[in-house]
Amino acid sequence: MSVQDPRRRIPRTDRLLELPSVRAAAAAVGTRVVRDLARAVQDRARRGEIAPEQVEPQLVEALASRRPGSLRPVLNATGVIVHTNLGRAPLSAAARTALERASGYADVEFDLATGARSRRGAGARAALLAACPARLPSGEDLEALVVNNGAAALLLAATALAGGREVILSRGEMIEIGAGFRLAELIASAGASIREVGATNRTHREDYAAAIGPATGALLSVHPSNYRIRGFTAAVGIAELADLAHEHALPLVADLGSGLLVPEPSLPEEPDATGALEAGADVVITSGDKLLGGPQAGIILGRAPIIARLARHPMARAVRADKLALAALEATLTGPVPPVLAALRLDPEQLRGRTEALAQALRAEGIEAGVVPHDGRVGGGGGAEVPLPGWALRLPEAWAAPLREGDPAIVGTVRDGACLLDLRCVPEESDPLLLDALTAVRR
Repeated sequence: MSVQDPRRRIPRTDRLLELPSVRAAAAAVGTRVVRDLARAVQDRARRGEIAPEQVEPQLVEALASRRPGSLRPVLNATGVIVHTNLGRAPLSAAARTALERASGYADVEFDLATGARSRRGAGARAALLAACPARLPSGEDLEALVVNNGAAALLLAATALAGGREVILSRGEMIEIGAGFRLAELIASAGASIREVGATNRTHREDYAAAIGPATGALLSVHPSNYRIRGFTAAVGIAELADLAHEHALPLVADLGSGLLVPEPSLPEEPDATGALEAGADVVITSGDKLLGGPQAGIILGRAPIIARLARHPMARAVRADKLALAALEATLTGPVPPVLAALRLDPEQLRGRTEALAQALRAEGIEAGVVPHDGRVGGGGGAEVPLPGWALRLPEAWAAPLREGDPAIVGTVRDGACLLDLRCVPEESDPLLLDALTAVRR
């Protein structure tokens, strides 16, 4: 390399790492990441793609856009409230604060008053029991257990209550959810087997009764949350199933899925944990990150002796919830109305007013924008086929891709040759941010 070679002017790595802005970035994203980025920029200068004098500003620019993780925040303008591909329930401000407080050392299994080990997640358990006012027909105490998701809750219940035996389930409830996940395969992985009864559209009490025998471990009722069977149908309710199960000293497990602990007036057909428990279910399973509006979690409620049996099972350790989920769940239950329920209960006229204001502001900028009726959805397997009347901003279809790729990322719906943005799930305080993003796309 000659003395005049411009590559001699490329800043050394140690000098770059000592720059104040680079040192600050290292504290946020890690020294290894910073070092790798520095070498990448230096290599560009060695190849002649940039001048040596550009190495430092290019590194600073690369670090400014670098984030600790690859997940990006998204404005959900699809109108689907519990959008599985977008992380299901957005957490409330209270839950986010609780996550931050619990992110370091926390008294998750420690009694600060006595200095002794304590029950894990006692706060979340107490909040669940306070939020579910069910009175059990047996007169026993209600108990709660939190695991890492709904599938884990069902897996634990099947293993602890029916491992090596049969679980009786109606053919009309043999569900498959997203990504090809099938309930029967989950039950089989627990060492139990499904005993199918009835027909796809009609199952009767006598079908369950005829299937009960020495190999039976439990009866299972699964709410078909993401589909509906209509027409010539028949099903056995929780109360009738519970009577049959208890006649044979068997537990009844009810998997509700969608996350309601108490009835929700806007979804009158959606089952809730309180109703199922008071109808006689011994164990009720539901999710934390759906209509409950909290973090991913599997919530198990039921008769105290049975819940204690599940908690003692070795699998309970493998599927237990971490401190962050417990903290966010407790804050969701004890805090204000979470974003999921706020979006569900949103007044369509309020939604229309926001949408028209946004369209008017866009038209003032010379952007073609209309307002059209648009039905939102619950999503996440809740409120199947229940439309949520509302409105959407109508934009050219070509805008969908740049909006998804922008900052912030905005995800809408492409339909009938247009990009539709439904503000139901967009916080009202984000409307100015949305307007800025839309005008940026036009530019």
